[in-house]
Amino acid sequence: MKIIVPMAGRGSRLRPHTLTVPKPLVPVGGKPIVHRLVEDIAGVCSEPIEEIAFVIGDFGAEAEKELLQVADSLGAKGSIHYQTEPLGTAHAVLCAKEKLDGPVVVAFADTLFKADFKIDPNDDGILWVKQIDDPSAFGVIKMNEKNEIIDFVEKPQTFVSDLAMIGIYYFKEGADLRTELDYLIENDVIKGGEYQLPDALRRLTEKGKIFKPGQVNEWLDCGNKVVTVNANQRVLEFDSEKNIDMIDASAKINNSVVIPPCFIGKNVVLNNSVVGPHVSIGANSTVNGSVIKNTIIQSKTTVENVNLMDSMIGNHAKISKTPDNLSVGDYSTMDI
Repeated sequence: MKIIVPMAGRGSRLRPHTLTVPKPLVPVGGKPIVHRLVEDIAGVCSEPIEEIAFVIGDFGAEAEKELLQVADSLGAKGSIHYQTEPLGTAHAVLCAKEKLDGPVVVAFADTLFKADFKIDPNDDGILWVKQIDDPSAFGVIKMNEKNEIIDFVEKPQTFVSDLAMIGIYYFKEGADLRTELDYLIENDVIKGGEYQLPDALRRLTEKGKIFKPGQVNEWLDCGNKVVTVNANQRVLEFDSEKNIDMIDASAKINNSVVIPPCFIGKNVVLNNSVVGPHVSIGANSTVNGSVIKNTIIQSKTTVENVNLMDSMIGNHAKISKTPDNLSVGDYSTMDI
């Protein structure tokens, strides 16, 4: 099994946190979004993950190295591919076209999920879907009486289905998808200036491929600050239920209280503070005299004398005497 992860987007909705770090490498629960995504996929696969292909923009050598380490942590080979122009989801997948061979999962790296189903390797394809209250803002699937997907409708204004596609797809034979993606490019099948993956899916179904829904129990978007903080909260709860130790042994907790679930990274120092619930603090950060709830603090950051809730603080930041509910990017300094 291979996984292709298109992730070349700029992550503009999550700025300022994506000005120096690609969105899929922003941590939730102490681990990059993309790392958790491929772990979630591995959990529903019936066979080992052999390779993970990351389709990126100009992220730099450090980011590429980290992505290859993500693949290695799952016992898979990692490979890097580039999308230099924002030409749509179909084009992004095709940037790793040499990996479209045999069984493959395509997963866009701005979402996390929890699911009970397992991939049936005999199915032609599976689309991860979530039942939602208002499907008008999403792409949804249309099914027949056999629970087979027969169409894909983008942002329906009249009700078609309440099962939204969350951006993760399984294909029994990646070469068939490659053929249809090539067709879109060669015949300029384009919408809004972009080549769209659902157009390739529709062609596959018209040729007799049978796609089935894989319904997830939870869908965690990581597209902006508010939903990313919420995803962090849920991930911490999931890890706590698994009895995962989330406080690193090197952390120094001095006259402070940690209210679980929280992630406390390597060499974190807490002085005279109350932290939690639902707080993640990255490696080598320091918190002094503060009360922090439902917040992500990334690495090498110092927070002093603050009361924070529902906030997100980047790497190498210095925050002192600030109001609550912040979204502060890397290398920022605030002293109010």
